[in-house]
Amino acid sequence: MNKQPKLLDVSLMRDIFKNNFSQICQNLFFNDELAMIHGEPSFFQFIMQQQPPFVINDHRLGIITHGEGHINFNLMDRHLSAGTLIYLGPGTIIDPIHFSDDLELMGIGLFADFPMPFAAGQFPSAFNGQVRDFQLPVSVEDQQTARNILETLWHLVHQKDYHRPTASSLVAALMHHYDRLFHQQADTLAATRSREQTIFDRFIQLVNQHCRQQHQISYYADRMCLTERYLGTVIRQTSGTTAKEWIDRALITQSKVLLRHSDKSVAQISEDLNFPNPAFFSKYFKRLTAMTPLEYREGK
Repeated sequence: MNKQPKLLDVSLMRDIFKNNFSQICQNLFFNDELAMIHGEPSFFQFIMQQQPPFVINDHRLGIITHGEGHINFNLMDRHLSAGTLIYLGPGTIIDPIHFSDDLELMGIGLFADFPMPFAAGQFPSAFNGQVRDFQLPVSVEDQQTARNILETLWHLVHQKDYHRPTASSLVAALMHHYDRLFHQQADTLAATRSREQTIFDRFIQLVNQHCRQQHQISYYADRMCLTERYLGTVIRQTSGTTAKEWIDRALITQSKVLLRHSDKSVAQISEDLNFPNPAFFSKYFKRLTAMTPLEYREGK
């Protein structure tokens, strides 16, 4: 089985669309630095034909312009509708569930060769790695600002030998716009959010960051300066799901990504995910998914 790591990057996107590019090229743009989509509903139909979940290693920013979708980002189910701004950062795991037939997105993906407008450590704080993804329902005016920046960038990249510093500056403007709206929403939520909801959000953030190596509730309780019992009680009361179940969900999601989109053996995956041995990992995976790791990999 010839399996390469299946990141949803520029190479995979080219592979997805190569047989259909002539019919959708008017609404898609690719080069080695960036990709843009401009309201092409077929994009999501092709994505659904792949084998999720996916993982990305770059920055994606966009706005839903029509339709709606149901997607799991980093363990959390999200319902996206027209007028929602979306950010997905490096390490985000994407598990599409359902898209309406008329779902359209205007957005950009920034690949490794793109001349990022900020030096390391100087990104607007919404993009500094503390959160992997966010979704923002915003006003019509703020939607239009995002669309205007993206429209200008869309026209720029189609110019012969487009000016890269200008493209970089437009991306900076878009990120500053998203950053302002992100913090506005965060401030609004902080004013109304309970202590319990804040604890839950922090717990999920830590689980997304550390679940590969840390499987025990005690680790997360220590990081949050809480007792294990109190953390477990808050998570169960806030979400209706136990803290252990959230950790299990994260581990199974990571396992599925590695099994389906990498050529690593089950033993290597078991080691990567800090299980004591492959047999323990296989029993754990089967208990939670009703199939063995190899059965899942082979699509049984």
